[in-house]
Amino acid sequence: MHPLPRLRPHTALAAAVTTATALLFAPASLAAPAAPPVYVHMNGANMFLENVVAVRPGQKVVFVNEDTGDHTIIGYDPLDGKTSKRFDGDVTGTPGAGHAVSTYTIAFAHTGLQFYYCSVHAELMKEPGGRTMPKKRPTVHGFGDPMAGLIIVTNDKRLLRDNPPTSREKILPDYFGG
Repeated sequence: MHPLPRLRPHTALAAAVTTATALLFAPASLAAPAAPPVYVHMNGANMFLENVVAVRPGQKVVFVNEDTGDHTIIGYDPLDGKTSKRFDGDVTGTPGAGHAVSTYTIAFAHTGLQFYYCSVHAELMKEPGGRTMPKKRPTVHGFGDPMAGLIIVTNDKRLLRDNPPTSREKILPDYFGG
């Protein structure tokens, strides 16, 4: 059995720096491909079709408005009721089927739960016990549920696989409604 060659300290450091530099400046084609976006759709029912989705940290969530009316996507903390200044988007209405749709895109760097609601169709209210939740505005039409949802930012492969099939498509045929 041959003994392993001993590297002098400066040679080992030089090898480490060379390897790190090669990895840092490797062509983009060697990097792992970015995960495709996850889509959340809205139409005239005034609801988020995929109201619970899971994404990896850094993966894009694209809200797609297939409705003639405007919507907002506002992040909030159910523990204190504060809204987010960063997770705060507007999506204008779409004139009709076949027209370009308005979208809002966001990604989250860290794992966790991201609650959101549409401030046009729901309002935040404190519940008994102190938690803040969206409630349907009494003056809006649509389903009886508030227009709200949850994004689970995770690395759990089981949760990531459980997204609804519609979350893979940007435009849903026959879904438009205003």
